[in-house]
Amino acid sequence: MKTQPVTASISAKLLLATVLYIASVFGAAVFGSFASAQIPTKNSAADQSTVSASSVDPSVRPQDDLFKYVNGKWLRDTEIPADKSNYGSFTALADLSQERCNALIKQLAEEENEAGTDAQKVSDFYKSFMDVRRVNELGGKPLVTEIAAIDGIEDVSGLVTHMAYLQTIGVDTPLGIYVSQDAQNSTAYALHFIQSGTTLPDRDYYLKHDRKTLTNQIKFLDYIDEVFLLSAIDHPEASEKVLEIEAQLAAASWPRERIRNANERYNKFDLEQLRALTPEIDYAAVFRTIGVPQPDYVIVNTPSFFEALETMLTETDLDDWKFYLKFKLINTFEQYLSEDYVDAGFEFFKKTLAGVEQQKPRWERGVGLVAGKGGFGALGDAVGKLYVERHFNADAKAKMDALVKNLIRSFDDSIDELTWMSDSTKTKARQKLKKIRTKIGYTKSWRDYTALKVESQDLLGNVVRSNQVEFRRMTDKLGKPIDREEWGMTPQTVNAYYSPTKNEIVFPAAILQPPFFDADAPAPLNYGGIGAVIGHEISHAFDDQGSQYDGDGNLNNWWTEEDETTFNDLTKRLVDQYDGYQPLPGKSVNGRFTLGENIADLSGLAIAYKAMAYENLSDAPIAQWSPQQLFFVGWSRVWQRKYREAEMLKRLLTDPHSPSQYRTNGPVMNIDAFYDAFEVKPGDKLYKPESARIKIW
Repeated sequence: MKTQPVTASISAKLLLATVLYIASVFGAAVFGSFASAQIPTKNSAADQSTVSASSVDPSVRPQDDLFKYVNGKWLRDTEIPADKSNYGSFTALADLSQERCNALIKQLAEEENEAGTDAQKVSDFYKSFMDVRRVNELGGKPLVTEIAAIDGIEDVSGLVTHMAYLQTIGVDTPLGIYVSQDAQNSTAYALHFIQSGTTLPDRDYYLKHDRKTLTNQIKFLDYIDEVFLLSAIDHPEASEKVLEIEAQLAAASWPRERIRNANERYNKFDLEQLRALTPEIDYAAVFRTIGVPQPDYVIVNTPSFFEALETMLTETDLDDWKFYLKFKLINTFEQYLSEDYVDAGFEFFKKTLAGVEQQKPRWERGVGLVAGKGGFGALGDAVGKLYVERHFNADAKAKMDALVKNLIRSFDDSIDELTWMSDSTKTKARQKLKKIRTKIGYTKSWRDYTALKVESQDLLGNVVRSNQVEFRRMTDKLGKPIDREEWGMTPQTVNAYYSPTKNEIVFPAAILQPPFFDADAPAPLNYGGIGAVIGHEISHAFDDQGSQYDGDGNLNNWWTEEDETTFNDLTKRLVDQYDGYQPLPGKSVNGRFTLGENIADLSGLAIAYKAMAYENLSDAPIAQWSPQQLFFVGWSRVWQRKYREAEMLKRLLTDPHSPSQYRTNGPVMNIDAFYDAFEVKPGDKLYKPESARIKIW
């Protein structure tokens, strides 16, 4: 299938500017400002009286808006830091984690470290990033050899092979490749192919024609022109060629709502079927390039995308593909080149697309590169070991174990109480629940960095070699038993997750801190905070996609047809509820895209509240709240957050989580205990008739 290119006979910039002018004359959406919320930092029992003074807005009724009631004063008084696109409880705790990691790394950098040790590698990787003088002297020279290799591509076969090679060094191309568990055989790893290769945050950034989208496309072209100029790539239409290719890739890409569907993205191809799908791709050469033996089969997540790519490979001029690959290369590594490259990237990706006003300090970017921030980083586990030694309280793990036990027990009781599910499906749900494995704090099997060579004066080389080591770590899994001890996050990460193919919930050390968890805090706060987070992750095993996997992690429908129909009807009501939320004028939450997270928020909160009954709680008020009210205060504090408008627009397209105010208010409208705790009555804004409340788990 051939897709319509962005440009025709006139230049892309002129075309976009013309359409943008027309849009401005005849009226386009004008986006208003958005306000959201954050959290107090003290959570011990003695400090609960400070909660009201530090964040609560008493002028807001919790029955009308729990989120703004708990966080309203903080919302008014807090400004998003200039180097951030959003700010809240997660961000503040992540910043603390970064500061701690920075102290650990700087300490190593000041020591004499034996060559080849993790300490030497962490120290020298960080030093290579912080050596601004050398980085600026080199400019774009570190990429000259790679750019020359792209210039040397002679035909489509060489183009595809080079795409595969670029994947191994961390450059995103249309030939997306990864290794993960086979969703229908969770005891084996499989090679996967997935749509890839676009630069902007979502396909809508290419395909929509509103004023904001067209403005972003013009600035994207400016950014491409700038990095090409810095790299001495001189062609008057180079940026337009790049945009045209990316727009075609975007048009061929599946929307996020579809790609999150576990059954739709499981498409098993033997090699004969794979070659029939895309004859222009020499898969034997691809396998050799990425260093894996020829597999018996692969999983193609998005087959129609690769059919479109097949057409593009033959119909797009080879020189245009070369412009595209050069841009992808430069864009991937610009933050490790001289500051003029870094500034160009910041102006477009952070300022234009996310509304950020100021670049993060270099030390923070260096820590993110080495230790990770939301990702593994080049040496995330090496820093993680030190983080755990310095900052993880072993007592927290014991208390977390007890919380998890209570949450599992509560979920089990909840299954018993379901009126919409048959006994046969309940039995299988309990079986899956009993098989959920819990990981708390940090891994038992740290990553080995022996294969990584790090030099203190070779920043880009360090990054490329790290990417190669991690790609090899991933592909080496093929043919081996599943590593049950592997973690998908470092201990210094402020987050948590559920893995459907391993049927496990994971809570890194860094999230086991206030406001999520405090061993000295009243139990209701902990149950409304980390308890609801635990419940959230457990509930992912039973959300609209997680529920498609059995207790062994296999994509295997264990539902009766009638129960599945009822479940889908319930989730459709939740989709409708969240579709009705508009964080910006005319910009709605996508209830279908965010469904899995909304189910987990609703179910996790309900289960955490029930689990609190297993504690010996006094009915005495704490500060101004009853224990039941304090539970919901704890929940609302967790989602305290503010967003810049550009960031909110991006998240509505790319983030499967609803904005924080709806993560707070959306679930409580469906939970009877909230009505009892705050005496919610008809006429209150968070009121729903009991018959309309959605109860899933």
